[in-house]
Amino acid sequence: MPTVHLIIKGRVQGVFYRASAKQLAKEIGVTGWVKNTDEGDVEIVAAGMEEQLRKLVEWCKVGPTHAKVKEVVIEYLEEKSFKDFEIRR
Repeated sequence: MPTVHLIIKGRVQGVFYRASAKQLAKEIGVTGWVKNTDEGDVEIVAAGMEEQLRKLVEWCKVGPTHAKVKEVVIEYLEEKSFKDFEIRR
């Protein structure tokens, strides 16, 4: 399946970004993972159909209610396969 690597920059830690991303991923059928980075960003690697990934990317540009997203860096990766969508620590 198509796979994307996202770095979400802004006020994205401490606002339930990872939990909200996991919930959305499950709702739209995307697999992969999400984690906080040491730099204060959120990182996501996700696999799914093009339309599913487009929905995820659009959501990431806004995020949950208290997030203030400044930028989403998108990189397309070689296709990967994941069993589910998880929060990594």
